[in-house]
Amino acid sequence: MAELSLPILDLSQLDQGPEAAARFCESLRTATHDVGFFYLTGTGISPELESRLHRAARDFFALPEEDKLAIENVNSPHFRGYTRIGGERTRGEVDWREQIDIGPEREPLDDGPAFNRLIGPNLWPAAQPELEQVVAEWHEALSEVSRTLLRAWALALGADETYFDEHFGEPSTLIKIVRYPGTHEPEPQQGVGAHKDSGVLTLLWVEPGKGGLQVERDGVWVDAPPVSGAFVVNIGELLEYATGGYLKATNHRVVSPQAPDDRISIPFFFNPALDKRLPLIELPAELAAEANGVTNDPDNPIHALYGENALKSRLRAHPDVAAIHHADLVGARV
Repeated sequence: MAELSLPILDLSQLDQGPEAAARFCESLRTATHDVGFFYLTGTGISPELESRLHRAARDFFALPEEDKLAIENVNSPHFRGYTRIGGERTRGEVDWREQIDIGPEREPLDDGPAFNRLIGPNLWPAAQPELEQVVAEWHEALSEVSRTLLRAWALALGADETYFDEHFGEPSTLIKIVRYPGTHEPEPQQGVGAHKDSGVLTLLWVEPGKGGLQVERDGVWVDAPPVSGAFVVNIGELLEYATGGYLKATNHRVVSPQAPDDRISIPFFFNPALDKRLPLIELPAELAAEANGVTNDPDNPIHALYGENALKSRLRAHPDVAAIHHADLVGARV
């Protein structure tokens, strides 16, 4: 296996003429059919914006504990706000990280399907008012990158370029600003456990020089070290569903750094509106022949409706929030 376990794609190829754009689409399809993960360069995201977001993340985690706990997610029925170290779970096991979850800023809904409970306002730290502005800029920039990628995917899969635009609705986004504290244990410890993302697309910014992300390839965990100027991109379960399994969501995890080191990681999740169901893409015959169906995991069913997938993930990851605000749903969903 090459030193880098994931392929590197350059988004700027889309602006370099038809032949370069076609090569990018071919590489995109191959990477997400074979691996489900890749590095993405050429996004146009400015180093200045990256630096400001990194500084804001460090400043947030350096706040006094009472300032962070003032926006703890147990106070939000919408699963927003700060999660203390050990407050999140993956497949029932405790993840050793702290984070703040930020979604679309909306008024809460009092009726409709259960997944509407995910809609609502964010919790922002009063001690750090500048955080909201830099996150808004990051959201706008990465949303544009995500839309560009989805148009390229549509073409690569034999669909109209606007396929995802037409079926997405108002995107359900989520930004997690995460800090993985170091561990003194000699053996690798779970920063976040093995999982697949529940939506369509994830763009991950990792603090320069900080490793820990691992991707499962052929039953073996391989390191995905950070690449300068690149995002790590992976697909989620809904893109696997929409392609009948031609594209595969891939298990990944994060191993805690060794103390005294720590690590900042900022994933951006770009997904359809909660009430949207992505229809199956009618793949060209040569691609359809390699679509082996959606992964059948009784412990992790993939729902066609994004809201069902999102709610499944949130209830599992934050059982304390679920018990406080959604006791009627606990045990009712997988």
